[in-house]
Parts: sequence; C-alpha cells; structure tokens
Amino acid sequence: MSPPAAESYLSDGRTVWSWLTTHDHKRIGVMFLGLTLFFFLVGGLFALALRIELLTPGRTVMGHLAYNRMFTLHGVTMVWLFMIPAIPSAFGNFLVPLMIGARDVAFPRLNLASVYLYVLGASVALWGMFEGGADTGWTFYTPYSTTTGTAVLPVLVGVFIIGFSTILTGLNFIATVHTLRAPGLTWMKVPLFVWAIYGTSIIQVLATPVLGMVLLLVALERVVGAGIFDPARGGDPILFQHLFWFYSHPAVYIMVLPSMGVISEAVSAFSRKNAFSYRMIVYSTLGIAFVGFFTWGHHMFASGQSTFGSGAFGAMSMLVAIFTAIKIFSWLGTLYRGSIAIESPLIYTLGFMFFLFFGGMIGVAYATTSLNLHWHDTYSVVAHFHFIMVGATVMAFLAALHYWFPKMSGRCFPKKLANGAAVLIIFGFIATFVPQFLLGNLGMPRRYADYPPHFQSLHVASTAGASLLAFGFLVIAGYLAWSLRYGAAAGDNPWGSEGFEWRSASPPPTHNFTTPPEYPTGPHEYAREEVPHAA
Repeated sequence: MSPPAAESYLSDGRTVWSWLTTHDHKRIGVMFLGLTLFFFLVGGLFALALRIELLTPGRTVMGHLAYNRMFTLHGVTMVWLFMIPAIPSAFGNFLVPLMIGARDVAFPRLNLASVYLYVLGASVALWGMFEGGADTGWTFYTPYSTTTGTAVLPVLVGVFIIGFSTILTGLNFIATVHTLRAPGLTWMKVPLFVWAIYGTSIIQVLATPVLGMVLLLVALERVVGAGIFDPARGGDPILFQHLFWFYSHPAVYIMVLPSMGVISEAVSAFSRKNAFSYRMIVYSTLGIAFVGFFTWGHHMFASGQSTFGSGAFGAMSMLVAIFTAIKIFSWLGTLYRGSIAIESPLIYTLGFMFFLFFGGMIGVAYATTSLNLHWHDTYSVVAHFHFIMVGATVMAFLAALHYWFPKMSGRCFPKKLANGAAVLIIFGFIATFVPQFLLGNLGMPRRYADYPPHFQSLHVASTAGASLLAFGFLVIAGYLAWSLRYGAAAGDNPWGSEGFEWRSASPPPTHNFTTPPEYPTGPHEYAREEVPHAA
C-alpha cells in the first residue's frame, strides 16, 4: 500500500479553471467521463422518444420527418459521442498511466486538446440538430445525404472534428505504452486492459482518417456539387459505402475491444485468479484489431458486389468470431473454480459475456450471405447491433464505472442497491431487444415510423423493456451521485485486487505514485485458494 503522503488529484486545485487547463490525465479522464455520460443521457432520451412513437401504428407523438431526424440524432449521439470515446477516452485516460507506472501520458497538452476538440465537434453536431437535424441515419448514405434539405452539413462537420479527438487520443496511448512503461514492466507484463486500449488505438489512428475523408467528400458534394457519390452527377454511391464501412466496421472494435479489456480485469479481480491464458487474450486482441480491417464488405451483401467478394468478406467475419471465442473461453477458464465474489462489476461482466456470446453467434449467421439477405434492413439487424454493440459496450462501461469508482472518487457505493440495479439493467436490455429480433424475423423493416397493426404487441413489449432500462439507469445515477458526497471512504484497494492501478492511493495523488512502483510479477498474479476475498 502506498503511503498517503501526496495530495489527491481531486484536491490539487479546486477551481473550475484548474480543471479546464489541467494536463493531469486523471482529470482529463474524469472530464471525458462526465461528457460521455451527458451524451449517453441525450442519446437515451432520443431512443425513448422513438420507442414512444412506435407504441402505436400511425402517428403517436411525431411525424415521419421528425422520426427520421430523431433516429439519426440518436445514432450519431450514441455512436460518436458515447460508445466510441466512453471507455478509451474516460477510463483509458485515467488508468493507462497508473497501470504502467507512468506519471502521465506522453503528450499531456495534446490530451487536453482532445477534450476541447471533442466538445467543439459535439457542439457543432448539436447545433446542426437544433438547426433542423439530419434525417439520413447515422451512416449518411449517399445519394440521399448529398441531396436532402435537412441540416446534414453541420452534423458532418461535427463528426469530422470529433475524429481528430479520437486520433489524438489513439496516438497518445500508443506513444505512452511504448515509451513510458516503468522499468521491469515488459510487454508480457502489461495489464490486459492496457493491451485492449493499445489495440484500439491502432484502429483509431489507421481507420479514423478514412472516415474524416469520406465525410469531407460528402460535405464538398453538398457545398459545391462535386460528382463523387451522387449518380446524377456521375458519382458512385457504392464507393461511399466501401469508404464508410472501411472505418465503421473497425469502429465496432473501437467500442468492443476496450470493453473486453475491462472484462479481463474484472474477471480476474472477482474470481481471485490469474487470467487464464494471458498470452492468448493478448494475441486475440491484436488479431481482432487486424482482421477487423478486412470485414467491412459484410455490410454490403445487398449492394450487388460479386459472389466471391461476399464469400470472402463472410469468411473473414467468421474469423473474428474465433478470436472472440478465445476470449470468452479464457474468461470462463478464469472463473472456473475461482473464489467468486458476487459484486456489481461481476454481474455486469456476466451480462457482457451473455450479450457478446448471443449477439456474436447471430453475427456469424449474418456473415452468411443467404441469411443476411433475408434479415437485411429488418429489425433483426437493429436488435443484433444493440445486443453486440450497445448491450455489450454498456455492460462493460457500467462494470468499469463500478469497479473503478472507488479508485476515481475514494468513495464506496451501496453494494446491494448496485447489485439490484445491475440485474434490472440486464433484464431491461433483454426485454427491449428480444422483441426486435422477433419483429425482424416477421419482416418488420427498420427505420420505419409506421407499421401494420399485427406488429404492435412486439413494439409495446420493446417499449416496456426500454422503460425498465431507463428506470435502472436512473437508479444508478441516483446512488452514484449520492455516494460522491456521502459514500463511505473506500480505502486504497476495497476489492482486494492485484491490478497494477491499485498500487497507488485511492484517489491517486497528482503524480500517481509517492514511490516508484516495482513489477516483479505479471498482472493479476493472485495466490491460490487460501487468499480470502476482501470484504
């Protein structure tokens, strides 16, 4: 346990200005956490509005154009303002230097700049929402996005700016992991969460410029009428799909890989066991990051691409499932015969594993061309995407929030209430999206504001599940806000974890460590069954 000699990062400057000008990676992580939680709330309100509209056939609370704008803004907010930055920018910023024994990230000023770029991009995109809002869907498919009269341009520019924040964050993590690891911390001692952030950073740096380029081309076409994607001007809309999905499918792993890193940490901590097959988890992380660049075409089976192309993209997509299966079996192997502690981070971890397995198996089916063509653009795709992306990512985000809440705040939260809320959230997700799988199998198209009356019962069930989910999030927000002020002092390591980040005080001092950390063993090195779990 580190001696409590240095001042906590929370009390080292208490003014708003000290936060807005900080170079401390921990404060920057906390600012990203607050921002992403705000946009999670905004995107969730958009989703509830959509579910209320779909309670009844015909118009319920909004017209068709308003509905199209609403699901576009829901997608833009949740994908680019919450799911992509939530774990890397918030928890990655806070924890990576702590886990590798560094005083800060490699480029502290660029780290602060990434916050302001994120805020600027989000502000521009939100301004576009209030100026009329795009109605293209979050994918901005051409030629509709180049011809619609809604405010597409500011939303495009906002996402373009956010991309620079993502690139700076990725570059910072790569440089930090390569150059600032403490003496003795070799590559095969690096914590699994750091490996996940490292693999994610590679995708961010390589793929995000492609998104920026394609969004800039769409904006150019809207402003000056360049015939790049619009077939009426000699352009090719399929080219847009190739460029967009070349980024957006690896972006799936920008969301999921950090989530997998969180799960690897939580599984070891709450089973009191070394990670089962540490090296295979590391290699599967890098394998997913690599193969993810070669699977974008499975989004385009209905676009008229060649039979060989569809088969090749389908096979590569199934290869990703092998790397994912390695992780799942490794987590199960870690849990097997472990000293299990049923805490809220572990409940969210089990929820993550269920959503990843269930959604991933359906993803293998979607990688089969004949099945994909049946489900393409139905509600089954919506359910699959939300199971594998939103469900899994949110489970890992909540696991991280509860696991590292004592580290970040120095406070404990009410554990029984947290456990009950975790169960409520998991069942809320299932109740929301299982009816949508059934709707898709019955042929209900996605993105439609209206539907035949025989679909209403399943839409009502989905909306009821979304209401349950919203209530669960309100409970979490309530007890975490209460705990920030009234929660009991957590102590340096309330979970009894052997993770490297717990070797400093909780909350950590400004420069992370009062004495230089040493790493004689690897991460997650637990003794055997004779070691009791911390109370």
